Amino acid sequence: MIHKTAIVNTKAKISNNVDIGPYCIIGPEVEIGTNSVIHSHVNIVGNTKIGENNQIYPFSSIGTPPQDLKYKGEKNSLVIGNNNKFREYVNINPGTEQGGGVTRIGNNNLFMVYCHVAHDCMISDNVVLANNVQVGGHVCIQNNAIVGGSCAIHQFSRIGESAMIGGMTGVLSDVIPFGLSMGNRNNLMGLNLIGLRRSKVSNDNIKKIQLAYEIIFKTSSFRENLEQLNNDLKKNEFIKKIINFINSDKKRPISLPLNK
Repeated sequence: MIHKTAIVNTKAKISNNVDIGPYCIIGPEVEIGTNSVIHSHVNIVGNTKIGENNQIYPFSSIGTPPQDLKYKGEKNSLVIGNNNKFREYVNINPGTEQGGGVTRIGNNNLFMVYCHVAHDCMISDNVVLANNVQVGGHVCIQNNAIVGGSCAIHQFSRIGESAMIGGMTGVLSDVIPFGLSMGNRNNLMGLNLIGLRRSKVSNDNIKKIQLAYEIIFKTSSFRENLEQLNNDLKKNEFIKKIINFINSDKKRPISLPLNK
């Protein structure tokens, strides 16, 4: 159902069973999938593709131009998957030419009140951004990560799978998968043990991850320390994700424990 006060461009592609509430504005290039609910006073514009079963709450702004002085109006897009919740005042921008032109949001994510996701970001699945999280451009957040309230994530940062970022943290360096990071400028505080247990990772695997963590981060020469892992640890499916994360972008700083 489309409320009589909503302004929906005739070129927009609205699927079956989509509710569009009062005073919403939907642009001509927008696509919205089945069973999505667009609550009142929502603005969705640009080349924005939204999947099925999404909920977008009042005063959110989705698909407006990037907040980047290099953006000159080139074609870009925002692609959103299924089963996401975007709470009040969420803002998400599409990509820029420098970042491939696309911002992507996966499935089953929760973005709480006042979250901002900038241009060219890649947010995977089952991610939680708590209230007022500010995500800079070109950021990659992997599956099952949780970011605490009022965090600011620096552009080009990476947050690994199942990592947890403590509230009010300034994220300037990459956080390994399963890592726990916090601080005024983020430091690695250990492993996200609560997240691992919630994901039903076995105690045996958790012990192996802990051992690998101790070896990798015993000194600041963490890349060299990777060579000290035995074959049993290197073959572990969870530790392989940490190793691949560290090796996949050697230009980016990695969040380290304090005093390393």
